[in-house]
Amino acid sequence: MNVVSINVGLPRRIEWQGEMVTTAIFKTPVAGAVAVKGVNLEGDRQADLTVHGGERKAVYAYPIEHYDYWRSELPDSELPHGVFGENLTTSGVLETEVGPGDRLEIGTAAFTVTVPRMPCYKLALRFGRLDLVKRFWISRRCGFYLSILREGSLAAGDRIRLIRHSTERPSIADLFMARAQRGSS
Repeated sequence: MNVVSINVGLPRRIEWQGEMVTTAIFKTPVAGAVAVKGVNLEGDRQADLTVHGGERKAVYAYPIEHYDYWRSELPDSELPHGVFGENLTTSGVLETEVGPGDRLEIGTAAFTVTVPRMPCYKLALRFGRLDLVKRFWISRRCGFYLSILREGSLAAGDRIRLIRHSTERPSIADLFMARAQRGSS
C-alpha cells in the first residue's frame, strides 16, 4: 500500500450550464513532500465547505485500481492522477477494505477514515459529462475521506500503514451502497 500521487488545487470560477460556479475539483499532482496541516494539504483548498473539506473531509483518497475501469468506461477522456478530485491517489487501499475509524499512517502524518465520497454535479463539470454522477454511483468506486489525526508531511511513493479500528464495522463500500439504495427508493 502506498501513495501514487499527491494532488492539490485551489477554488476557481467555471461556467457550467450557463451559470458561474466555484469549484476546487481540478486537482493536479505535485512533486516532493507536502505538509499536512489543520484541515488541508499544503496548496489545497475546497470551494464549498458545506459538503467538502473541514475536519471530517480534510483529504480525499481514491484508489489507482479504479483508473483502469474508468479508462474502459471513458476511452476518450484523459485521466491524469487527481482527475476525480482526489488529494491522494493510492495503491492497495480499497473501499471494501477500510471503514470509519480505521487509521492510515503516511509519511509523518496520520489520518482517520471517515466517510465515502458522495458524487455531486462538480464531478460532471470536471468531465464535461452530465451522466458522470450516475455512472459514479453505479461504479461503486467512491473513494473515501480522511480526517487529519496527526499533522506532518507526506510524499508520493510513501508507504501507507493501515491500522484497523475494528473488524465489526461496515466498510466504506457498504456505507456508499446503503446511501445509493436510499437514494433510489
